[in-house]
This record gives sequence, C-alpha cells and structure tokens, in this order.
Amino acid sequence: MLSQDNFISCITNHAKRLNVTEKDVSLCFLPLSHIFERSWTFYMLYKGATNVFLENPKAVIEELAKARPTVMCTVPRFYEKTYEGIRKEEAKWPIVKRKIFDRAMSIGHEYSDYLKNNSRPPSGLAFKRVIADKLVLKKLRSVFGGNVRFFPCAGAAIRPELLRFFHAAGIFVNYGYGATETTATVSCFKDDVYEFESCGTVMPGTTVKISENGEILIYGSTVFKGYYNKPEETAKVLKDEWYCSGDQGKFNEAGNLIMLDRINDIFKTSGGKFVSPQKIELLLGDDPFIEQIVVLGDNRKFISALIVPSFDALSRQFPSISQAIRHKKDLLSEFLITEFYRKKLEVIQEELIPYERVVKFTLLPEPFSIENDALTSTLKISRKVISAMYAGQIDAMYL
Repeated sequence: MLSQDNFISCITNHAKRLNVTEKDVSLCFLPLSHIFERSWTFYMLYKGATNVFLENPKAVIEELAKARPTVMCTVPRFYEKTYEGIRKEEAKWPIVKRKIFDRAMSIGHEYSDYLKNNSRPPSGLAFKRVIADKLVLKKLRSVFGGNVRFFPCAGAAIRPELLRFFHAAGIFVNYGYGATETTATVSCFKDDVYEFESCGTVMPGTTVKISENGEILIYGSTVFKGYYNKPEETAKVLKDEWYCSGDQGKFNEAGNLIMLDRINDIFKTSGGKFVSPQKIELLLGDDPFIEQIVVLGDNRKFISALIVPSFDALSRQFPSISQAIRHKKDLLSEFLITEFYRKKLEVIQEELIPYERVVKFTLLPEPFSIENDALTSTLKISRKVISAMYAGQIDAMYL
C-alpha cells in the first residue's frame, strides 16, 4: 500500500538528487504497472517534462530515434541486449574500422574515469575525446536518439563492465537500487561522483542501515504502509517502521551502497556451503559467448547452470558449423560446442572458491523471455519458473 504521501516524498527526494527540467523528454517503455516507471512518470509530470508513451516495448530501439529522449527509465537487460547488438555489428566491420572503434572507446573509458571522480580531464585527453566523439562515440549515442543526458537504471543487478562501456560512450547510466515497498528509488548515482561497482548513495530523505545478518534495512517517508489485507506478511518486513528488504548488502568506504544478492536467492549446497548465484551469474554472464545464465544448486552436491549461448558469437567462432548453430539444431549434442564452453568456464571460474564453481551445465536453444514466462515484465529472471520449466534438464545434471 503506497499512499499519496509516499509518492510526494518520492518526487521531492528525486528533485533534490536529479536535474530534470520542463525541457526534458522521457520515453516510457517499461510497464506502468510497476513502481519504477510509475513513479518516474509522476516525477516527469511534476517537473513539466514531456513523457512519450510507447505501446510496444519491443520497438524501443526503433522508436528512440523518433522520440530522442534526454532521460528514460531503463533496466539492465536493455543494456545487455543493446551491447550485444553493438558487438554483433562491430564483428562485421573491417579490421581497420574495428581498431578505430576500440581506440575511441579506450579514450572514452579514460575520459569517463575522470568524470566519475568529479575531476577535470587533462587538455590532451579532452582533445582526443573530441576526435573520438566525432568518429565513433557520437554515432553510438545516436542509437539512443542522440539527445541523452542521463538514463536511470534499476530493477536487477548490472555488470559494472556494461556501465563502464556506456559511460565511455557518453551515455550516463544512472544506476540505482530500490523496491516497490520503498516507492522505487533508495539509492542512485550522484551526477558528479559515483562508482560503477555500487548502487550509488542513499537518496535524500531516506535512511539505510545494514542488519547483523547483512540485510538492507530502509527507513523514511517513501516506505510503504503494508501489504493490503496481509497483516502477517506486513509484520515480517515492517519492524519499527524499518522495511526489511530481503536483500543482502553493504556500504563501502566511500558511503556507496552495494547490493550483493537477494537473501532468498542465496542457497546452501548439500555440503553446507552458502552460495550467491548473482555473483556467479554476473561473472560468467560477462563472457561474450554467454547471452543468459541461471545458476542452480540449492541443497545439491555441486553448482550447475542453465546457459543460453550467444549464437552469433558461436557462428563467428565456428564457421564450419555455423549453419547448425544458426538454426539451433543439434546444439546440445554438439561435442565441439559443449567442450568449448567447458574449457571457457574453467578459465573464467579460476577466481572463484571451488564450491562456487559451476561443475555441470546445460546449453539451451531458446532464450529466457517474457513470452515463455522465464522473464518478468521488467525483464528480471524468474528463478522459480525456470526451475520448474527445466526441471528435467536440471535433474539430469545431478544423475
């Protein structure tokens, strides 16, 4: 239950943190039934900005060029898919063009490192950045309409590498953390100082503390009144007006909030070891040959994973079997492919503790999507649905 006071507090808190004016244009493509886009829409109305409503979220990339938003609510999956699309196009370019692109991005990364620390880049670097912008970075921003000031992003964990990439291109992805029960935003980046490995700093008017067991607790005027007609459920999460988020987190030395995992998602193996699936998924999901991954192992003797491969990357890597990959036929029984992923996982997982490493995996021919209920309408992984949907394949990995 969210009151008018909750929304007013949310709006005024955002006004203190974010610089939005009546000149801004926002493209609304996330579901208005969810708190993130709903509260953002109220904030746009409050600031007198223009809000463009998109009926078909799948057409967001095509419509960006028409709406040319300066601000826009986004989720991590949006950047994952966009990044994959950019890399797919890059792979088609001549080697000289790829080198120019990589050099421009390298300059963009160096320039971004100064901006995130509120430091002035050296004049030489600033000059190089102007050239890189004209050759490459400006074209990247044109994919988003070419008018971007900043894009709020929340709803799930995002790989820091993705944030760095888009910031290097001059697209300020303002990553944050929040919940429906807190009328959306609890923390987000400031516009002058931020860390890509964090969810930013706590919003004005909000107080956050970490419990003894590492749970994020939230207090303030945006915290909800309870669950409708569910007093027992309300009592479990509202304690002395503090909302017990169910998320595990911590503060770093700079005061930035870091969300580690959903406490309910953390599982224990049959050997008694606690494992954070999000940590492993973020690490493995950064590989260009892995499009999606879900890590499993609750009350099992080892960790396993369901992996959706990047079929475009595989086609480039294995041109001799690209036809089979393109049609996704016989992929699961293709020894060359499964052995390729096994060796790749071995290398990537060297930094993990042995009990955190994926021992067995299953490659899936179709991605997790909203259509097959594996993703929610805000593009979050639905672990329970996926576990039930692929129960046979999961059990087979433990035979």
